[in-house]
Amino acid sequence: MGKVALVTGAARGIGLAISARLVADGWTVVAADREGPAPDLAARFVQADVADEAAVAALVHGIAQREGRLDALVSNAGFMIRKPIGQLSLAEWSAVLATNLTATFLLVRAAEAMLRAARGSVVTMASTRAHQSEPDTESYAASKGGLLALTHALAVSLGPDVRANVVSPGWIDTQGDALRPEDHAQHPAGRVGRVEDVAALVAWLVGPESGFVTGAEFVTDGGMTRKMIYAE
Repeated sequence: MGKVALVTGAARGIGLAISARLVADGWTVVAADREGPAPDLAARFVQADVADEAAVAALVHGIAQREGRLDALVSNAGFMIRKPIGQLSLAEWSAVLATNLTATFLLVRAAEAMLRAARGSVVTMASTRAHQSEPDTESYAASKGGLLALTHALAVSLGPDVRANVVSPGWIDTQGDALRPEDHAQHPAGRVGRVEDVAALVAWLVGPESGFVTGAEFVTDGGMTRKMIYAE
């Protein structure tokens, strides 16, 4: 068996695109999601809630038993609850942080031995919302900001055996939406991002050509966070 990757949040969107790209590159992919499997993805699908400690332990144990190794962990699962902070319950806050942030801790802790043995890599999926916000996104922003810090801590703690990097996408069209010309034109890159843009970056980060890259954040937003925007 060749190299093995675990991708979470793999049933759709960015996670599905990452899984498909790694399969195309010759990886054996274990695709995990709490929703049903994606159609036509040549990966072993495991239905699991990565916010649950027992589910993560079972997921990683299954990889140890079936694939026997783990070369890359792509911690991508996440979701948003958008509510005014006065209406956001503690349970909702905790649910977002559990899936978006704590899951990475659980996954790396469970998979550390296999990742070290393979001299593997970890890629986490943050967001440009770790740096800038819209109203009513406190739990999501906090979770993504936490991923930035967690990832560079992992890079230092697990190195040199394991590399850890974080990708922070901006506007990525995950649904095939009908986009307007102005949606594309506002980006310095000239267009809204595609899931394939993120997948290509992740494929490089888990591959051999990025061997000197660890503890880094890769903002993938078409230049939007570098653009000054003021009302005229």
